[in-house]
Amino acid sequence: MLNKKSLSRVFLFLVLGLFVFYYITPLYVMIVTSLKTMNEIRNGNLFSLPNAINFDAWKIAWAGRGEGTSDTYLKPYFLNSLKITIPALLISTLLGAINGYALTKWKFKGANLIFLLFLFGTFIPYQAILLPMARTLGFLGISNSPIGLILVHTVYGLGFTTLFFRNYYVSISDEIIKAAKVDGAGFFKIFFTILLPVSLPILVVTVIFQFTQIWNDFLFGVTFSFGEHAPLQVALNNMVLTSASVKYYNVDMAAAIMAGLPTLIIYILAGNYFIKGLTAGSVKG
Repeated sequence: MLNKKSLSRVFLFLVLGLFVFYYITPLYVMIVTSLKTMNEIRNGNLFSLPNAINFDAWKIAWAGRGEGTSDTYLKPYFLNSLKITIPALLISTLLGAINGYALTKWKFKGANLIFLLFLFGTFIPYQAILLPMARTLGFLGISNSPIGLILVHTVYGLGFTTLFFRNYYVSISDEIIKAAKVDGAGFFKIFFTILLPVSLPILVVTVIFQFTQIWNDFLFGVTFSFGEHAPLQVALNNMVLTSASVKYYNVDMAAAIMAGLPTLIIYILAGNYFIKGLTAGSVKG
């Protein structure tokens, strides 16, 4: 006979299983639909498996239907997103780490006020910075370019990265930094030789967070870029919403999966560090 503890565990697994089913079902439908032909989609069941695995929809979503067609396809826009995401991710992460280090280990007058300003920046909605950022990009002459979007994502993400690293570095003993200063180590030597090597958990959290935010961004992309300079999410939106006499659901599903694969891969590979990094520094931060 099951005791109270066993019943609680069974109930917990049932609830978790229900949530897993709820989240996995749309992904399953997307995958099987992307592998079907249009005839199978029209005549079959939404949940039915394809008669034969067919990657034609994936090829069309990635590279189009060939010369002479006006299709929107993902390949050039995927590369655009890489050009935007990687530099913005690296710059915002490095600057956030340096900011967090300076705010916690090199005390100076006004440090708390500066941190509050960074913290305030994390609560500013995307829409609030569209007009001032558009004027700034126009003034600098980098509108509708990868450099412009790199600047936008770096500036907007700096508040979050600073917050992450500041809360993490608070938990590191100040005695280590004082000893390094006594030995003659300077600002950047302490940062690169002492703090950065022990920052792997929070680095992973920051990379995952920033990569997800930048890669999945649509609003900044559609506002500050267009045409051949647009990022992947804008191209995906154009592909799905393009009106045509025949709607190719298999191509749309394949494109959506390809657009989401990079973030999914990162979460799978670095998921163990994500929870460690989130909880690190939570006691003192």
